[in-house]
Amino acid sequence: MTNTHSKAIGYILWIFGFMGAHRFYYGRPISGTLYFFTLGFFLIGWIVDLFLIPGMDRQADQRFSSGEKDYNVTWILMTFLGIFGVHRLYLGKWITAILWFFTGGLFLLGYLYDYWTLNDQIDEANRSRYR
Repeated sequence: MTNTHSKAIGYILWIFGFMGAHRFYYGRPISGTLYFFTLGFFLIGWIVDLFLIPGMDRQADQRFSSGEKDYNVTWILMTFLGIFGVHRLYLGKWITAILWFFTGGLFLLGYLYDYWTLNDQIDEANRSRYR
């Protein structure tokens, strides 16, 4: 089993977890979206997740492939510079990165799309090196 995700990054994102950040990071977009709209299930789910993060980390490590593209780097780039498309540059998606830069992440709709699919995009980039 490879270590694709970090508990430390998970806990840092958990601080903002009432918005679902840590859930998206661990590849759980449905519950991430629910957390976003309910403030972490009215903060109760957010507190419970403090104890669930190690398990979510293990499951993400089993589900996603390690490789040249680092999940932690990509998520940090998206979290702090995503509106400029920097995470897309890192993944080698130059055209959409430029598009993001000039449209604010496709008027923020693309940003939501990437929250839902970023782990799969990284996984695909890592698996494509082995084809």
